[in-house]
Amino acid sequence: MRPTPVACLMLALVAAVPVAADAKTALQIAALSARTYSLGQDSGDALMMITAARLRKSLALQPTDRAPVDGAGATDTPLTWEEMLTTAETLAAGDPTLLGLIADTRAETDKGVAFGPVYNIGSLETGADDTYPPMEFRGGEYAEVYVEAKTATDLNLVVRDSEGRLVCSDTDISPIAYCGWTPAEAGAFTVTVENRGPEAAPYALMTN
Repeated sequence: MRPTPVACLMLALVAAVPVAADAKTALQIAALSARTYSLGQDSGDALMMITAARLRKSLALQPTDRAPVDGAGATDTPLTWEEMLTTAETLAAGDPTLLGLIADTRAETDKGVAFGPVYNIGSLETGADDTYPPMEFRGGEYAEVYVEAKTATDLNLVVRDSEGRLVCSDTDISPIAYCGWTPAEAGAFTVTVENRGPEAAPYALMTN
């Protein structure tokens, strides 16, 4: 069966994802993939989930033993491209075009960089916060911090400098939060993750 024009357009859009991703940082791609996947879940759109999986597969996330002050790290991973495709596959049942796209995505050689952003896994009860030991960032270089949860919740992110001054915050109602800034000089910054959702939530904290 020859693909319909709509199917061809779908394939072209998904194939173009890595090209569009070139203009973004790794953590911006991580955030975009999480948002796209969430939209796909909400709308029951397998193609959006496949697109999210392709974005996520382009990353090379590295685990670290980082842990919050007076807390302990958890054992898990951020949302993976494999998990995204498994969900998409359920929605795509009976659609040969989408199933073929899923198979192609799984078979693609990982083109991510050898070393990408680092992540750690944490967990917060509702209303609780995790504050991390000061993290060093270089002066004049774009610094990024990103947090995401696999479940629907409300995570906030707050970054302060060594003097306790607010540098960045992301407090919208969402299971993801992102902060990016350019330090004038090298220094230590304190990162706090807040769970303002109705339930306890594990999360992945990523930095560049």
